[in-house]
Amino acid sequence: MRVSLVYERIREEEAQLMRAVERLGHELSLVHLNSDKYFTLDRGAMRSDVALIRAISQTNALLSSEMIEHMGVRCVNPSTVLRVCNNKLTTSMRLSEVGIPTPRTAVAFSPEGALRAARSIGFPVVLKPINGSWGRLVSLARDEEELRAIVEHREAIGSPYYRVHYIQEYVRKPGRDIRAYGTEEKFITAIYRISDHWITNTARGGKAEPVKPSSELEELVVRTCEALGGGFLGVDVAEDEGRGLLVMEANATTEFKNAARVTGVDIAGEIVRYALGS
Repeated sequence: MRVSLVYERIREEEAQLMRAVERLGHELSLVHLNSDKYFTLDRGAMRSDVALIRAISQTNALLSSEMIEHMGVRCVNPSTVLRVCNNKLTTSMRLSEVGIPTPRTAVAFSPEGALRAARSIGFPVVLKPINGSWGRLVSLARDEEELRAIVEHREAIGSPYYRVHYIQEYVRKPGRDIRAYGTEEKFITAIYRISDHWITNTARGGKAEPVKPSSELEELVVRTCEALGGGFLGVDVAEDEGRGLLVMEANATTEFKNAARVTGVDIAGEIVRYALGS
C-alpha cells in the first residue's frame, strides 16, 4: 500500500515512521509542507491509501488533514480528532460527557471571571492556553496576585485564544505523570515523565521511565481515545492521591521517541499498522 508522510521537519519520530513503512513492505511518499510544493483541491489529486499527519504546527496539521481528506485520502489522525485534541476546552468537554475523570476545570472570558473561577477552584491553580503543546505558556498561580499578573499578560497578547482563560486545579503529582499511547481499539504502552519541576514534559527536560500498566490505566486510555473520536493518541495522565488517575489532555500528533527508547515498543510500527488497519 502507498503511505504518505505529511511533515514539516524530519525529527526522530518521522524517521522511525519512514523506516517502519518500508520495513512493513509498503510504499512511502513524502509530503513536505514547507517545501515549494503546492496543492490543488481536485479529488484524487493525491495518490495514496493513507496519510500520516506529522506536521509540528497544529494549524498546519489540521488544515493539511482537511485538505487531504477532501482529496479522498484517509488521514491518521483524521481532522475531526485533530480539531478536538488541538483545543483543550473541547477535549475537556468530550471527556466530561462520558465521565472520564479529569482535574476540576473552569473557563472565563474576562480577567474578573478568571479570578472568580480560581477562587472557586482554590489556589494554586494552573492556567493553560486552550491550544499549544510542550507546556508553552502553561502557568502556575499560587495566589490572586500571581493570577492577575498572568491574566494581564495574556490579555495583552494579540491572539483572542489567550483571552480565553482555561483554569484547572493544581494536581499534586508524585514528581511524575504518565504519557500513555493507544487507540480506540487498544492500549499500546506508557512512560513516566519524571521531573523536579511541576511541568514534566520530556521536551522540557523530564526523564522517561517505562510504566508497568494497570488494567485501570489501559482501560482509561482506550476510553479516552474513544471519547475524542478515535485515532492514535498520546494521553497525559496524572496520579492523584485521593482520586486516582486523572486525564489531563491528549495529543493527536504525539511525540514518541523517548517512549520507544525506554519501553522497547515499536510505536512507529504500531502507528503504521493502525493506519493501514492491519
